[in-house]
Amino acid sequence: MDVRAAVLGHPVAHSLSPALHAAAYRALGLDDWEYGRHDVDAAGLEAFLSDVDRGWAGLSLTMPLKHRALELVDHVDPLAAAVGAVNTVLVSPAGPAGDTAGGVTLTGTNTDVYGLVQALREGLAARPPAPEVTRAVVLGGGATAASALAALGELGCTSARVLVRSLDRVGELRAAIARMGVTPELVEADLTGADGRVAGELAAADVVVSTLPPRAADPLAAVLGSAPRGVLLDVAYDPRPTALHAAWASAGGTAVPGERMLLHQAVAQVRLMTGRDTSPAGVLAAMDAALATALDV
Repeated sequence: MDVRAAVLGHPVAHSLSPALHAAAYRALGLDDWEYGRHDVDAAGLEAFLSDVDRGWAGLSLTMPLKHRALELVDHVDPLAAAVGAVNTVLVSPAGPAGDTAGGVTLTGTNTDVYGLVQALREGLAARPPAPEVTRAVVLGGGATAASALAALGELGCTSARVLVRSLDRVGELRAAIARMGVTPELVEADLTGADGRVAGELAAADVVVSTLPPRAADPLAAVLGSAPRGVLLDVAYDPRPTALHAAWASAGGTAVPGERMLLHQAVAQVRLMTGRDTSPAGVLAAMDAALATALDV
C-alpha cells in the first residue's frame, strides 16, 4: 500500500515541498511513498485532519494553518508549543500494536526552527572566522519571528531586537517569548526605512532575519547604505532574489536565500515522517538539485 504525505495551505499551488519530498523519497528508495498538495484554509483544516488515516505518514503545514493546528492535533511537542506554531503533523497508529483497523494519533511539531538554524549556519560559515552572534535583528512579528528567535537562541544569541510596524499586533509573539524564556527587545519601527535608523541598525548587526511577507522589505532595500557587517536571511524567496537580498549582497554583506530554510526544514520533515536517516550527503544533494530545478536556477 502506498504511503501518503502532503503539504496543506492556502494558497498552496506555489509550494516547492512536493519537489523536495519526492526527491528525498527517490534518494531513500521509498518507491511506495507519494507526496501531494492540498489547498486547505484554516476553516477546513479540522475536516481534513478528521479524514487522515493510517495510510498517511505526515503533513507539512504552511500559512494560514500553523496556529490553527495547535488546537486540532492530539499532541504538540515542546518546541512547537513554545514557538506557538506547528508546521509538521506526524501520523502514527492509535490503539494496541497489530490493530490494523484503529485510528491515528496526530502529533504537531516544528521544523522551521531547524531550517532557520541550518540556513544561518551556512551564512555564518561563509564569513570565516564565523562571527559570534551577539547583535541580532528580526524584522516582523508573526509566527516565523518566534521561530527565528528560537533559532537565534540555538546559535547562542538569546537577546535580539525585533522590529515591528505596530506593538499592538504582537500579542502571540509576546506569548511565545514568555514561553521560550528569551529576552528580545520589541521595537516599533518605521520599516519603510525613511528615517535611516533601521537601515543603520541592520548594517551593524551580526545576523538579520527578515520574516516580512514577500516585497514588504523592498523599501528597506532601497535605503540600505553602509556596508553590512553580518549575515542576512530573508525567509521570502519570491521574487528570487528579493530586493533586500540583492541590496545586501551588492553592499558586501553575506545574504542567505530563503529557500535554504525551506530546504533544511524539509530535510527534517522527511526524517521525522519516514524514520530514515537523512544525513547522508546523497539525500541532501538530491533535494538541493530538485530545489534548483523547481526554481529554474
